[in-house]
Amino acid sequence: MEKQWLLTSNHTQDQESKLFNELISFTKNPDSTTKSAYRIFTKLLLQRKITTVPQAIVFNKLEMDQLHDPFLMLNMQKAVHRISTAISKNQKIMVYGDYDVDGTTSVALMTSFLKPICENLMYYIPDRYTEGYGVSYQGIDTAKEENVDLIIALDCGIKAVDKVAYANEKGIDFIICDHHTPGDIIPDAIAVLDPKQSDCNYPYKELPGCGIGFKLCQALQFQLQLDFNLESLLDLVAISIACDIVPVTGENRVLASMGLKLINTAPRASIKAILGEMDPNSRIRITNLVFQIGPKINAAGRISSGKTAVDMLLSSEKTEILKFTTQINTYNEERKEKDKSITDEALSIIAKDPELIQKNSNVLFHPNWHKGVVGIVASRVIEKYYKPTIILTHSSDGIIGGSVRSVSGFDVYQALEKCSDHMLQFGGHKYAAGLTLKTEQLSDFIQKFEDVVCEQMATGVFVPTIHYDCEIKLDDINFKLKALIDKLEPFGPQNMTPTFIVSHVIDTGNSRAVGADKTHLKLEVTDPESGVIVPAIAFGLGHLEEKVQSGISMSLSFTVDINYWNNREILQLMVKDIRFTDMQ
Repeated sequence: MEKQWLLTSNHTQDQESKLFNELISFTKNPDSTTKSAYRIFTKLLLQRKITTVPQAIVFNKLEMDQLHDPFLMLNMQKAVHRISTAISKNQKIMVYGDYDVDGTTSVALMTSFLKPICENLMYYIPDRYTEGYGVSYQGIDTAKEENVDLIIALDCGIKAVDKVAYANEKGIDFIICDHHTPGDIIPDAIAVLDPKQSDCNYPYKELPGCGIGFKLCQALQFQLQLDFNLESLLDLVAISIACDIVPVTGENRVLASMGLKLINTAPRASIKAILGEMDPNSRIRITNLVFQIGPKINAAGRISSGKTAVDMLLSSEKTEILKFTTQINTYNEERKEKDKSITDEALSIIAKDPELIQKNSNVLFHPNWHKGVVGIVASRVIEKYYKPTIILTHSSDGIIGGSVRSVSGFDVYQALEKCSDHMLQFGGHKYAAGLTLKTEQLSDFIQKFEDVVCEQMATGVFVPTIHYDCEIKLDDINFKLKALIDKLEPFGPQNMTPTFIVSHVIDTGNSRAVGADKTHLKLEVTDPESGVIVPAIAFGLGHLEEKVQSGISMSLSFTVDINYWNNREILQLMVKDIRFTDMQ
């Protein structure tokens, strides 16, 4: 699918000159290479709305004192008071969380914090298949059977109005720590912590559920004057930030940076086991959390029980960790198989249906698809057909459930709100959501969702877009530039890895398709003017081998990375897309 390339630019030439001169004034006798790197770095800072050196210093100061006062969050004092009372009276507390990465890391975090000060403590993860997402009646019934006095719900609960009312009837108090968009009615809990509430003045709105849990721990530590190393919890927060795809800006960026530092220097035994053998020269980054840790933690909840993931994260005993990681690796392999087979089925359904291909949305239902992988399948379908996509399957008798994934610039949460008459319930974010509906609602829902998508489209078609920061030359790529780029880490949504384009480069004659099925492209490109040669890798672009080898002039969009080879560091381009002269 052809992509459009768009330059990210929100600054003037005067701003660029001013900031560049400020930055370069701190460098003694800069040579041409240093000046070139700083000119590019200046553009990257301005595109992140950093216009002065003091702002750049603050941006680069990723420490605990940069975090906001937790008591600025609406209802924080109420939450702290209720938990303090429960601890002093030896009341039983249930830590309750969703079965995905954010939920399980949240439960592990809160349990780790409360365990030294709370004798009466348990944790609970709902079953994806029998209870569904979020707070469940079964979970509340379990709490009652276990004589629980207080439930702390993490990464869920903001829409659990009826469930919280049910708990109140049974004499169980609720504290909700959520980050999802609230509905019109807020549950009648002792305290609801969610910065997205309209009357919450907390300065940062984008924390994940685990981040909200961390702020509660921060407040409790201050109130109770506890001798607890809060920074020891930040590995869990970093994993939740990475895997829940929240913006890596502001407070999230500070928390993610500190959590990554912990994982790189002193990882807990369970996380080290999940990562497995790593190249000793490599550094764990956000991408490692997203692609190596997240899927394995998620696999437990998709295939079996999210509780296995929490058990593993909390474990410190070597034999026990080995048992859990073996289980989780098995679940992940099963998840991969189901993911591939269902994706193949879904793509086949679309390919055989001309009417579906013409639509602006994809809504697919199959009663036998595995509920645990429908979200992944929706994302895979978007890779082929770039449209808002919903994958549905049977949830229970007469009930259909599924996952929604969106494309750039399209808010699926708002779209689902307009379809609410044709669903039982829904929840989520701008780009990802979940929903349930009755079987008899399916036909009308499909039509309504398509109508809403058509109505909200700004243009006649959705086009995948690569946003790039600036155009550079191959001879601009050096370790000085890479070091400056690294100062902007950690990367993620709204602070993406800088993407560049380079034009008029050609193959040196050494480019070739690689991989077992030749799906990837190992490149070696040169600029005919400067003679500079740079290696590159282009995943999924192996089909362009012949055209690249023909010697035709190319433009590349890419990020800059380091490849470790034979104990040497080699700069290489991670190519996102290739355009040939005849395409421009």
